[in-house]
Amino acid sequence: MDLLIADNVVKRYTNHVALDGASISVPAGSIYGLLGPNGAGKTTLIRIINQITAPDSGKVLFDGRPMQADDVHQIGYLPEERGLYKKMKVGEQALYLARLKGLSRHDAMAQLKIWFTKFEIQAWWNKKVEELSKGMAQKVQFIVTILHKPKLLIFDEPFSGFDPINVNLLKQEILNMKAQGSTIIFSTHNMASVEELCDNIALINKSKVIVEGKLEEVRRQYGDNIVEVAFRGDPAGLQQALRNEYILLQQKEQHGLHKATIKITEQKPANHLLQQLLPRVEIVGFNEVIPGMNDIFIKLVS
Repeated sequence: MDLLIADNVVKRYTNHVALDGASISVPAGSIYGLLGPNGAGKTTLIRIINQITAPDSGKVLFDGRPMQADDVHQIGYLPEERGLYKKMKVGEQALYLARLKGLSRHDAMAQLKIWFTKFEIQAWWNKKVEELSKGMAQKVQFIVTILHKPKLLIFDEPFSGFDPINVNLLKQEILNMKAQGSTIIFSTHNMASVEELCDNIALINKSKVIVEGKLEEVRRQYGDNIVEVAFRGDPAGLQQALRNEYILLQQKEQHGLHKATIKITEQKPANHLLQQLLPRVEIVGFNEVIPGMNDIFIKLVS
């Protein structure tokens, strides 16, 4: 079941179409990557989901029905531009924001204590926000985003400004929230994180959704029929097997093990190549080369 559906959403500004019939379906309990270059329309779609602005046409469904004003309380949104009050004390502000999310003072204090301990920022409770490093401030905002355990979490570049240790900490917490049933929309330019975390993705370019689906299916869809063969033996045997029926893209050798990258042609499938190779060389590995999201992103956007 899909927790959130945006159906044919259009949003125009004076001389600019920000979204042109954009549609996405976010499965419940999944991590959904919302990808695209700067200015593609991602932030506009996120703002519509958060009811910060309204679409000119199209509809947004939440939990199986048209989205209503109260649904915003079931959403946690961490924007790319962080927004804490610099002069307030960290703990005072975290408590204030938690109360705005509907938590009682008692529950908010209990949850904040757990999260401040987990993120090792207890000592900053009585410090002013302006005294925090960027990473510390982002930890605080991450905590107040997730504290009320919303059905839908939207993270826009959540790892920006974090060192690798804290990136891994946040990644693990995001995976934990998914395991506990949260649905997460994850917007980023870091394709390695997309491949590591996301179940489904949508790629928006020039106000349109140009690709949507399960991550692995999208990667396979944009494969170029390329295989990598690892073998031992005389490389001439490889050349004999190719017979002008396949294209050798690259070949290298290290410590007696040869690796060849080969493009499969439409005339002859991969199984035929394997049959040709087996009598001539010792096959150690034979794998399809599936493009990464970074390659797909560049190919489709450029």
